[in-house]
Amino acid sequence: MPHTAPRSRKKAGERRSSYGPPSAYAGPARERAHAAPKEREEKENERDHVNLVALGGLEEIGRNMSYIEYKDEIVIVDMGIQFPEETTPGIDFIIPNVSSLEPKKSRIKALVLTHAHFDHIGALPYLMEKIGNPPVYTMELTKAMIQKRQEEFTNAPKLHVETVKYRDKKKIGQYLELEFFGVDHTVPETTGVVIKTPVGNIVHFADFRIEYNEKGEAQNISEFKRIGELGIHTFMIDSTNADIEGRSLSEKNIEKNLEEIFTRAQGRIILTTFSSMLTRIAEIIKIAERLGKKVAINGRSMKEGVQIAQSLGYIKAKKDTLIPVEDVHKYADNKILVLTTGSQGQENAGLMRIIMGEHRHIRIKAGDMVLFSSSAIPGNERSIQNLKDNLCRQGAIVITSSIIDIHVSGHAPKDDLEAVIKLIKPKFLMPVHGHYFKRMANGQNGVAAGMKPDQIRLLDNGQIAHLTKDEFVVTKEFVPANYVMVDGLGVGDVGEIVLRDRRMLAQEGMFVIITTLDKKTGRVLKNPDIISRGFIYLKENQILLDEIRKRVRGIIGRIPRYQPPDPDYVKSLIRDQIGQFLYNKTKRRPMVLPVLIEI
Repeated sequence: MPHTAPRSRKKAGERRSSYGPPSAYAGPARERAHAAPKEREEKENERDHVNLVALGGLEEIGRNMSYIEYKDEIVIVDMGIQFPEETTPGIDFIIPNVSSLEPKKSRIKALVLTHAHFDHIGALPYLMEKIGNPPVYTMELTKAMIQKRQEEFTNAPKLHVETVKYRDKKKIGQYLELEFFGVDHTVPETTGVVIKTPVGNIVHFADFRIEYNEKGEAQNISEFKRIGELGIHTFMIDSTNADIEGRSLSEKNIEKNLEEIFTRAQGRIILTTFSSMLTRIAEIIKIAERLGKKVAINGRSMKEGVQIAQSLGYIKAKKDTLIPVEDVHKYADNKILVLTTGSQGQENAGLMRIIMGEHRHIRIKAGDMVLFSSSAIPGNERSIQNLKDNLCRQGAIVITSSIIDIHVSGHAPKDDLEAVIKLIKPKFLMPVHGHYFKRMANGQNGVAAGMKPDQIRLLDNGQIAHLTKDEFVVTKEFVPANYVMVDGLGVGDVGEIVLRDRRMLAQEGMFVIITTLDKKTGRVLKNPDIISRGFIYLKENQILLDEIRKRVRGIIGRIPRYQPPDPDYVKSLIRDQIGQFLYNKTKRRPMVLPVLIEI
């Protein structure tokens, strides 16, 4: 589940193009940095190179989207959303800026979608028309998910989706070819992709982890070794858990722990997880069947995901295992398992509605066992803590992965990342999917795996890299990669000025001064009315309000009478002078909104 304005950018000349201290740079790229600018530019223009650009995913978790460009052919990998931050109040989510691709839309030969998580597929309804609605290459499950969501957008274009399978090869132009392979993640049919170009093979592993069997043996390793034997120029590698020690837990261990907990439960079980964790949801349903429990799915996104997975055979439940939520009361408590959305404390999600007593069919009662089979997305820690507190106050038994392993991340930690880098043996490593700290840590993983520091490349969103057969040059050129906000029906119409106003209102409040003037003379006809929201309580600040009214009358009274006053000029005077007065009195700066009524 990035920039324009919420974060400041350094000047282009202050950026680094590789991992490590400047002294670590070596080879042709370093030498060219000392060449005369004109000579260097001429050499670059003569070179046969691939452009590689990320429009999101390099400075955040989410908004994943990159593209590879060679001559007049472009391949895009993923097109995801980012969920809002504290600095983006009122925003539904954030999508990539594709303005650099719009003039080139006739050159876009393919959009590859690696898996069915919204931070990789969520922006399609908003952006596909802008980039010419190119062909989409993805697996069957992801195809079903994006087509289901597309139905909610009646004006969006019909997608042209070509289903692929592991080991498929697709020639998409004169120069570029795609080869797909399988990786393990928390949603079925996650695919990595090798993009074969004239300058070398670029591999994108999507989000991935290494799955281990019950004996601790790594699975799917032979496939990674095969990819390495193709000869990889650039490895774009997931950095979400790059700083986490160790290797992935086996999903089999998680399932074993869940079954033991389910067996001990005396009352209802309510398990919350991400709606897209379909692999785990499928196993939970199997466990429930073995224990003779009925499963109720709560939350629209989870219901839709389960239905799609059932239709494709990824979830195989007996006819009477899955029951409607409204039938929960028909069974004994120890026979009920509720799977629900809301593990992150989202206001409108299923679990929150249950806790707040707003759900029509389920209420928390003493003895309910509530399991959080998920990790906290950074920034959601407080909301999740509030959930747990409220559950305990209502008598529920709360179990999280910090107590017992009931969740494993879908992203590989350090040991697994190092192992995969050794198998792939790329010329260059480009960490993606994570903030700079995470990507820097992944660069260190590359060095620990035997790569040299000058083989690691850290880019920023929008930064253009030139790839030749032997080089990966991070240029100082950028394409727009700032936030594009989705707010209700508006896409891109909420910019930094609007966000700044929202942040100011949230932090300092609003102070409205309504003044009635004689249109001919400009005199104040009645005492100004004052409205305050989020700043002061009016009934307790009458002395301050009287002083403000006096000052407003004084400001208007000092304006010359030889012509009717200009309303905008009067508003500006009131805003500036009253704003300064309020700051002097309170050390706060509310948004001052003067309103003039002329009669």
